[in-house]
Amino acid sequence: MKTIRHCLLLFHIAACIVCPAQTMSGQKKHLLVIGEEKGYRHESVSHAMATIERLGEQTGLWDTTIRTDTEALTKRKLEYNAKNLTNFDAVLFFTGGDLEMDVQQKADLLSFVHDDGKGFIGVHSAAITMTKWPEFVDMVGGTFDEHPWGTFDAPIVVEDPKFPGMEQWPHAFTLRDEIYQMKSSSRDKVHVLMSLDASKLDLSNPRVHRTDHDFIVTWAKMYGKGRVYYSTLGHPKETWDDPRLQQMYVEAIKWATGLVNADVTPSPALPAPK
Repeated sequence: MKTIRHCLLLFHIAACIVCPAQTMSGQKKHLLVIGEEKGYRHESVSHAMATIERLGEQTGLWDTTIRTDTEALTKRKLEYNAKNLTNFDAVLFFTGGDLEMDVQQKADLLSFVHDDGKGFIGVHSAAITMTKWPEFVDMVGGTFDEHPWGTFDAPIVVEDPKFPGMEQWPHAFTLRDEIYQMKSSSRDKVHVLMSLDASKLDLSNPRVHRTDHDFIVTWAKMYGKGRVYYSTLGHPKETWDDPRLQQMYVEAIKWATGLVNADVTPSPALPAPK
């Protein structure tokens, strides 16, 4: 009986992913996916990018351009038929390290979101990208500061079940993934969607640096006129086959590209740890 219920749940989630195409025809968006990594290489990047492209095709909501370099991150006209930022509604980073971007490219990416009102979606190691570029860290809403527990059965709490892509998750659940601890992030700057249940964590781990025990997993925020979404989820390759994660990122892309709206009021601070 449990197997039947599980199959019905997966069918329902898959149907929710596909159905929007029937109601949003004529609004097809253009998504640039960047998968360049400098430093640690995540084995899930290729599968993640292919999954994002497939989900765009299945829903009919966006076309995907996949790049493993940063050439398209510019507003300058490029040679031949190469696309630049002016051709896209949002950029998704599953990246890491210091990308090969000159000063003008950096300015163009920031203005693409801040001034042009476009979207940015950061996946997992996007938070260990350009960590010494303060403006990028500010746009994303935080940056990597260790992953104290490695890949583990993370005790996750959904803080805003009304936000697009959160409704398919239970209020509290465990998911095997690698959760980043963040610095330069605070609830007065982002709208928290998911966080870790600190009462179920080993806080004696010497790599735990946050004295407030606030371990944010997923958030959304405004950056000027643009929309920014980040989640640390997606480290293991197999996680990208989970329909719940797929639906989360589908809804993230829809929100970041303006297909749906949601409240992104910064979240209230947590009570002080006891």
